[in-house]
Amino acid sequence: MKIFWKISKGILLLLLVMILFLLFSNICIVYYGTSKSFSLIEEIKPCDVALVLGTSSSKNGVDENLFFTYRIKAAADLYHSGKVKHFILSGDNSNAKYNEPQDMKNRLMSMGVPASSITLDFGGRRTLDSVVRCKRIFQQSKIIIVSQAFHNYRALFLAKYNGIDAVGFNAKYPKKSKSNTIIREIFARPKAILDIFIFRTKPQIMGAKENIKI
Repeated sequence: MKIFWKISKGILLLLLVMILFLLFSNICIVYYGTSKSFSLIEEIKPCDVALVLGTSSSKNGVDENLFFTYRIKAAADLYHSGKVKHFILSGDNSNAKYNEPQDMKNRLMSMGVPASSITLDFGGRRTLDSVVRCKRIFQQSKIIIVSQAFHNYRALFLAKYNGIDAVGFNAKYPKKSKSNTIIREIFARPKAILDIFIFRTKPQIMGAKENIKI
C-alpha cells in the first residue's frame, strides 16, 4: 500500500506541475502577444516586410477555409493601405499536391498584389520554422506577422526570442470555427516555450540565405 500511495502522489504531483506549466505558458504568451498585436490597420506602423503564416486554402480539399481567406485579405489590406511593401508567404509544401505558399501567392495576386512584392518560403512547416527562417534565411529582423490573433501571440513570442522586432496584424477570426483549433493552440504554447528554452529547436529545413528586393 505504501508503494501504491507513493506512486499515486508522484503521478498527482506530475499532473499538477504539467497543469501549472500549461497555465503559465498560456498566460505569458497571451500577455506578451496582446501587447504586440493589433486588429485595426490604423494602429499598424509601416514596415517593409510582412510574414504571412500559412494554412490550407480549403477544408478537406472542398470547402473554403476562412482562416486562409481572412489572412490573405488582411495581408492585401496592409499592402493597399501602404503599410507593407513586401510579403514573405511561409507555409508547408511537403508534397507535390499541397502548396500553401503558392496558394497564398495566387490569392494575393488576384487581389492586386504584384508578384514582385512576394517571396515564397516553402520551408515553413511549423510556426517556429516560419519565424526563424524569416530571420536566418530571408534576413529580416523587423516584420509584421499576419495571422489570427490566437496564432499571432505564439508567433510574436517566438519572434522575440529569435531576435526579431515584430508586431502582429490580426486577421478576422471565423465565427463558425471549431473549438479544437483553440484547444490545439493552448497546448502549442508550452511546446513553444520548451522549444526556445529547453530543446533549442531548429527549423526542419534551412538552406542558403536569400536576398529580398524591396
